[in-house]
Amino acid sequence: MICLVGLFVYLLMQLKHFLQFNDFGREEFEYLFERSRWLKQAFKQYRQYWPLVDRTLAMIFDKNSTRTRLSFEAGMNQLGGTAIYLSTRDTQLGRGEPAEDSARVISRMVDIIMIRTHEHDLLQRFAEHSRVPVINGLTNEFHPCQIMGDIFTYKEHRGDISGRTVAWIGDVNNMCNTWLQAAEIFDFKVHVSTPPGYEIEPVQIGLTGTSHYEKFSNPHEAVRGADLVTTDVWTSMGFEAETEQRKADFAEFCVDSKMMALAKDDALFMHCLPAHRGEEVAGEVIDGHQSVVWDEAENRLHTQKALMEYLLLGKIEES
Repeated sequence: MICLVGLFVYLLMQLKHFLQFNDFGREEFEYLFERSRWLKQAFKQYRQYWPLVDRTLAMIFDKNSTRTRLSFEAGMNQLGGTAIYLSTRDTQLGRGEPAEDSARVISRMVDIIMIRTHEHDLLQRFAEHSRVPVINGLTNEFHPCQIMGDIFTYKEHRGDISGRTVAWIGDVNNMCNTWLQAAEIFDFKVHVSTPPGYEIEPVQIGLTGTSHYEKFSNPHEAVRGADLVTTDVWTSMGFEAETEQRKADFAEFCVDSKMMALAKDDALFMHCLPAHRGEEVAGEVIDGHQSVVWDEAENRLHTQKALMEYLLLGKIEES
């Protein structure tokens, strides 16, 4: 009995969550990227690797999803585990059950939990009362799994992102916030260009300084000399009532071929998808030779497999 109690205490001490990008340090991310590379290679070679047999992932969705659901569900299956889809429309969370109570119950029945919701505060409260690791699948404030996949994609195509310049064009949303956190960890710079009224909120993002980003009112100046140009839809989920106003505010912020021509010749273009061609990005760019959006989308699968493996098993020395 004493040994079991000791083991339980040890497991609690080792519990880690991934709620925002700066929950991990650079060394952890470098490990995760190496595991992602290995897992992707194994996937391409049809090699069976089932380290999470008998482990269960609960996926809680308060926001619609294509890539997040598919990448987590397929990823858990490929690691030998099971994924359970839960929508707030079909569960007591959607009828007002406190996040704290849901966390206490769900975390007794599964091994790891992914939540895609609106308020980041709800995710934090859930994690505080969970017995198992909790992953942020997206909140209004942060999207850490996407940026992990994006940086891995950049490494595949261009190598180390340290010292590079990323141009963010458009809304200061969860993607932009997470890029700014990543810049501090990997020591690169983000050029942020937004219309008036859509400025960065450093305190909310949890930034430690201003040396890793620069603000531009002119998106063309933000892109000039960039190694990576990236954007997102102008109206994120939950802000649909602002659609027409945002279309007017962001009219000059479409990433088109003229804007991309100002970046470095070998600059990449990324978009987390879904994309609205003709709004935040021109079809000639997202479908062009500099675009890596399809690799970026696929890599969510492999980086999230590495993440789940790490949160459940710790570092794997050999496979």
